[in-house]
Amino acid sequence: MKIWIDILTPKQLLFSEPIVARLRKNNKILCTSREYREITELAKIRNFDLVFIGKHGGGDKKAKLDASIHRMEKLSKKIKSFAPDITISFCSPEAVRISFGLGIKHIAFCDSPHADAVMRLTLPLIQKLLIPNIISKKEFSKFGISKENIISYKAIDASVTIKRKVDQKISLPFKNNKRKNILIRVEEEEASYASKSSKITPIIKKIVKEYSNENIVILGRYTKQVKNLQKIIGKKAKIVKMSFDGKHLLNNTDIFIGSGGTMTAESALMGIPTISYNAVPNIVENYLVKKHIIKREVNPDKIYNYIKKKFVTSNQKHEKRVKKIVSEMEDPIQKLLKIIKEKY
Repeated sequence: MKIWIDILTPKQLLFSEPIVARLRKNNKILCTSREYREITELAKIRNFDLVFIGKHGGGDKKAKLDASIHRMEKLSKKIKSFAPDITISFCSPEAVRISFGLGIKHIAFCDSPHADAVMRLTLPLIQKLLIPNIISKKEFSKFGISKENIISYKAIDASVTIKRKVDQKISLPFKNNKRKNILIRVEEEEASYASKSSKITPIIKKIVKEYSNENIVILGRYTKQVKNLQKIIGKKAKIVKMSFDGKHLLNNTDIFIGSGGTMTAESALMGIPTISYNAVPNIVENYLVKKHIIKREVNPDKIYNYIKKKFVTSNQKHEKRVKKIVSEMEDPIQKLLKIIKEKY
């Protein structure tokens, strides 16, 4: 069987690794993506074979539309030539449209019903959708896919991606081993669902002021973000673009502050003291907060006090509890393999 997987984000790449590993034994696999700095960097780090077609459209709506149209035109030729039996994606608009046009069955994963524009463009044309069971099927069926075609799994996606092995020999931006490592992830700005108001700047200012004797690393997403932060913070913290495997960074992190997305969930399930400033409210982040796996906070003073407390208390009990929660989650990839075996 021939299987096409379209991969658009770093999280999707990491989630696809075990899928490819299991499917490539008896199938021919084509993995495609688009030119987007974070995913091109991660593909190199992970030695993941991707065919890059088209590019990311950035934050402008017209640019997004143009990029999608141009990518679809080039990608459709490649896919017609490859002639897959099944498409797997994470609700890629281009993969959905091409699969529909060429009559290819499409299975998708999604944990982001808050991505309204993407849901509207993709869900009506997908045959099967796999979702975490913490998200109601209604959150997706309202966009045009029947509940009968939605399959739930008892896990969140980060439970899959944190299992990956990482190269611990690669040097990291934490410079002084005797200091505590505080890692801060800047929010997404160019996704269609992203808010344009920043919650993280006052938090960074407070952390930099109070913890100048510790290793503070800020992960930017775009060149403009990094430059703006450098103007505000100067040399008081290490400001870098994401050019590392996130798990390798988290393995060496004492406190993580994230926007509530993928890296926040990974940090939480690794048992690291994690703060979410909830830049993009979503159901997965809300679940982690209710489980007391992460702390949701936007007040800089309260974040400072939380970090201060965590630096002087043991994290062993928390790590043990998180490990138990993760051990009770099922493997979503097994659900995918079952669907392929039964239906296709």
